[in-house]
Amino acid sequence: MQLDVATLSLINAGQALALALMLWFGTQGGNHRALSGLRLRAVALLLEAGADFLLAIDLRISPVALLLWGNTLNLAAQALTVIALRMVLNLPLRWRTVLALGIVGWLGVTWLGIVHPSYPLRVLWGSAIIACNVFLNIAALRGGCRKRETRARCVLLWAYFLALALLAWRNVSLWTLASPPTGIATPSSVNEIYVLLLGIQPLLASIGFLLLYNEILQRELFNLARIDPLTGVTNRLGLLEASETLLTLARSRKESVGVLLIDADHFKSINDRFGHDSGDRVLLELVSNIRRMLRVSDLVGRIGGEEFLVVSHSVKEADLMALAERIRAAIENASFAIGDEPHALTVSIGAAIVDASEPDMMAARRRADTALYEAKRAGRNCVMISPH
Repeated sequence: MQLDVATLSLINAGQALALALMLWFGTQGGNHRALSGLRLRAVALLLEAGADFLLAIDLRISPVALLLWGNTLNLAAQALTVIALRMVLNLPLRWRTVLALGIVGWLGVTWLGIVHPSYPLRVLWGSAIIACNVFLNIAALRGGCRKRETRARCVLLWAYFLALALLAWRNVSLWTLASPPTGIATPSSVNEIYVLLLGIQPLLASIGFLLLYNEILQRELFNLARIDPLTGVTNRLGLLEASETLLTLARSRKESVGVLLIDADHFKSINDRFGHDSGDRVLLELVSNIRRMLRVSDLVGRIGGEEFLVVSHSVKEADLMALAERIRAAIENASFAIGDEPHALTVSIGAAIVDASEPDMMAARRRADTALYEAKRAGRNCVMISPH
């Protein structure tokens, strides 16, 4: 089989069609926005397949039809790819910019193809529009090769850098050849090499999209394993990891770290009297009140049931006790809606400062737990701190 432009275009069309079907039917569930981005990328591949198929049957359609429809499909595919990538990355879509580029690109290519025919200028104009779309994608992926957890971005960046290199090579070749081709379908080594390498770019980009989607799913699963589904705060596993990280950072800065264990008083009676749904709503309001008293850098998480842990850095005993008292007073003064009636709730709090000799947070948490039981025995609705 002779690998001319028509044959290569037919191969590219089949590959783009296969990739589109794989992206559409091979991915299900997970992040809705990212999945929608993959589906949009599949539509872009279908448009690319259509443009390649038109080029493959060039002899059976008029040059004007090939020019108009082929460029329309390619420009639309590029626009959808820019939007699809930004959907997957959860970034602003920039659809107005993409639309403007598509219109300017189509008008310029049409003018230089029909009104004032010049193949090198038409290629240069189209390449400039493609390069603008590629730069939009690179901007969305910036920093992608710096983090180990974002290797998919690195794959996509390389794909787009190769696309820019291919555009530059094609234009330099057309302007330096003694007898440049007069159209994309004209038998020429430049056209054949360009169409061959052009078919590789959708493959690399689609692999990058799939890897990116997989990374997003993995990151969501990682976060889900560390977030309490009811209250939205960190769960026990997340607390263990985050608190140790915070402790390491605080010690590197020679800062102290305080721990608060907060337990809702007589919470079981709320569940027994009003049901677990009402109890869940009370917990959500309780967490909201705790968060309002904390700094952005403080950590709050749910240990289990109605018990919560707060980790605060750069605090001494007096600071920690003041924070605990603010939390206690805020909850005591709050009104918790159960059904149509307001109800009061109080908390008992145990506090502890992490000792410099303690290798991790566990010893301080145990001392805070002991202080919490002291607060319970003292009549509840109070704060106790554990001595060093």
